[in-house]
Amino acid sequence: MITIRSVQNPHVKNALRLRNRRHREHEGRILIEGGRELLRAIHARVRLVEVFVCEPLCRSQHARQALELVAGCGAKVLRTSEPVFAKLSFGDRAEGVIGVAATPATDLADLALPDCPLVAVLEGVEKPGNLGAVLRSAAGAGVSALVAADPRTDLYNPNAIRASLGTIFSVPLAAATTAEVLAWLRGRGLAVYAARVDGAVPYTKVDYRRPAAIVLGSEAEGLTAAWSAEDVTAVRLPMLGVADSLNVSATAAVLFYEALRQRTCGAE
Repeated sequence: MITIRSVQNPHVKNALRLRNRRHREHEGRILIEGGRELLRAIHARVRLVEVFVCEPLCRSQHARQALELVAGCGAKVLRTSEPVFAKLSFGDRAEGVIGVAATPATDLADLALPDCPLVAVLEGVEKPGNLGAVLRSAAGAGVSALVAADPRTDLYNPNAIRASLGTIFSVPLAAATTAEVLAWLRGRGLAVYAARVDGAVPYTKVDYRRPAAIVLGSEAEGLTAAWSAEDVTAVRLPMLGVADSLNVSATAAVLFYEALRQRTCGAE
């Protein structure tokens, strides 16, 4: 196999452009960096187009496992030199494998739910790192799906993939407008619990054992007025210090695991 030694190689140049959101959306492709992330994408049957490989950097177990599987995924495997791979890699975690994949579909209408689902809704998210962290907690707590309402970042931003440690490929994901999401939740009879600093009900005093949705707002602005409807229950976390709220990913983890506690142990 020929080793790519120039960043002027067309495959390398196209992959570098995928760091830009506009180019990702135009091409319908995403970047997946890291052995664990790529391995989870393969297990989720994400369609890989090509994979850049620098074998001397494939030291982790996950990277070696991903390397064993990529050939069977129909992706073009492109070997690179270490300097070229360093250009392709972002951050300081070069693990020797970077995939280019078709962007997974995020149509709300196609989102399938299990019986008695627990859905996470994240409105207006703008920081991909927070999206990834919320997805990681959602995967850990067994959340059925995550729906982004009026998102301000593309859901498969490389930083979201990385922050999620690849769990973004294991949690069913969709995006739509806030109005569409609210109508979708109502149409499926889900109880809607919105996390608000002025919520009237402590987060432990509601029943997450029924089909339910947990709604969280953006880092800067919180939730919009759409989530103040009569059929939406506003819940709050106790804040005993000078801060009036937690980071959205920390709030999500608290709420998801309270739901998991109730669903596995029963509400006290």
